[in-house]
Amino acid sequence: MSDFDFDLFVIGAGSGGVRAARISAGHGARVGICEASRVGGTCVIRGCVPKKLLVYASHVAEEIEDAAGFGWTVGPTQFSWPKLIQAKDQEIDRLNKIYLGLLSNAGVTLYETHGELLDPHTVRLGDQTVTADRILIAVGGRPWVPEIPGIEHVITSDEAFHLDELPPRVALVGGGYIACEFAGIFRGLGAEVAQIYRGDAVLRGFDSDVRRIVSEGQRLKGIDLRLETNVSSIEKTAGGQVLTLDNGETMEVDQVMYATGRVPNVRGLGLREAGVEVRAGGQVVVDEYSRTNLDNVFAVGDVTNRVNLTPVATYEGHSFADTEFGGMNRPVNHQLVPAAVFCQPPVGTVGWDEEDAANHVGPVDVYYSEFRPMKHTLSGREEKAMMKLIVAKESNKVVGVHVVGPDAPEIVQGFAVAVKSGLTKDHFDQTIGIHPTAAEELVTMRSPVRSHG
Repeated sequence: MSDFDFDLFVIGAGSGGVRAARISAGHGARVGICEASRVGGTCVIRGCVPKKLLVYASHVAEEIEDAAGFGWTVGPTQFSWPKLIQAKDQEIDRLNKIYLGLLSNAGVTLYETHGELLDPHTVRLGDQTVTADRILIAVGGRPWVPEIPGIEHVITSDEAFHLDELPPRVALVGGGYIACEFAGIFRGLGAEVAQIYRGDAVLRGFDSDVRRIVSEGQRLKGIDLRLETNVSSIEKTAGGQVLTLDNGETMEVDQVMYATGRVPNVRGLGLREAGVEVRAGGQVVVDEYSRTNLDNVFAVGDVTNRVNLTPVATYEGHSFADTEFGGMNRPVNHQLVPAAVFCQPPVGTVGWDEEDAANHVGPVDVYYSEFRPMKHTLSGREEKAMMKLIVAKESNKVVGVHVVGPDAPEIVQGFAVAVKSGLTKDHFDQTIGIHPTAAEELVTMRSPVRSHG
């Protein structure tokens, strides 16, 4: 019997921490876990899940508008933000209870308090301490905002889910997936939205055609997208909030939301003091087994800043548990991870983008299709969809799939299996498409539009 209180103690009960805890317990480990907020973490409580519910809600008004093109006459409608938030909260409460049940049923001991690492084997939990043979850091990330005059008046995604009313005029600052998603949410629910971003196109780090099509699509939705622009200061006034931009212009809105990035949530954890290597930005340094520089301290999820996606954190947590307590050897490979942005139009992507592919796999061919989705031939909308394949010339393997348009995330989830499995363009060509669908474009593109490398 170990001299420690637990075989494993997990700090943070989000997706990665909960998965690691219950799988480790399933392998026979004595496991404890702590959480200062609600069990479920960013994704369940204040991230992916509530955001997707709001995205669904934001599509309804457009569906009603499109109905006329399909012969429907729809009467007067009315939207209630409080009712939407109440329904969202009920669903989050339900999921929170499920996560609590997962831990309880697995025999994991939960401490609903903040955890601080005192040394490689000891965690402070309020006025008590516990010891563990292994410790896993899984505290995720938190929103980051710049230090400019008036920044105290803004909200982030954390607060956006709990607004009492829908602001009539909203300024979104940022160009990443959170900013684009909330711009679509607020606009779809009826607010006037300005999105301010310092770059030349939204979604930095994505394929250039994805960025272009999304930027154009945001504007078609009525979003006032202001690129290569930044905010210098914010002033709270009787009429709302006044933003001064770096080009000297001003704009008045009712609410300013910043979505300018997230950073590891390591404040108050005592990591450096305990000897854990942490980079200047807060990222915990780990190897492919999620091990830190200390043999018995590990970290998974956004706190490591490897690939900040919920399924990645879950996978890392599961791999850690199987390796450390299940007698398996499961390093984590972060290549070819699929991702989605639930902006409007939505994005699904896996593999290398056109700009970087040749640097990683050598010469590539690019297959490309841009078209009007079939639905909009009757709805009358001018939106475009885009499909792109990146194919390595030497191996003929498909090393990148990028989709913008209706159901893009659902489409790419399936094609991600093909890319991860190393299937070739010939395999795609030999697959019969489902007609009429948008996804059939990915198996009917025959001639490359350009090459690199």
